[in-house]
Amino acid sequence: MSIFFFYNNRKPRKYEHKPIYWDPRKEALDERIAKIKKEMGIEEEDKESYKPSIKGSFVNASPHLKRKLDKGEDREKRKSRNIIIAVILVILLVVAYYMYF
Repeated sequence: MSIFFFYNNRKPRKYEHKPIYWDPRKEALDERIAKIKKEMGIEEEDKESYKPSIKGSFVNASPHLKRKLDKGEDREKRKSRNIIIAVILVILLVVAYYMYF
């Protein structure tokens, strides 16, 4: 069993993935070349081009997160609501303490 320390806690190691075969300059250059060819009409339009659309796909796939997004709830609203609940709880505990003693 381990002893818990409240100071000098070790921070968890961060995951740092460094891609081996990825060149961002070459990828940007290829995208620019494809865009220019498309504008000039050299490249065919029916060719399917890959466009990464990962952002927001998890939220749209899960119904409860999509509901929260549709209602307009975000992290700041939840944080402020939790702070208000904590303050009300502290006030109720103080009132209960004075009523008991």
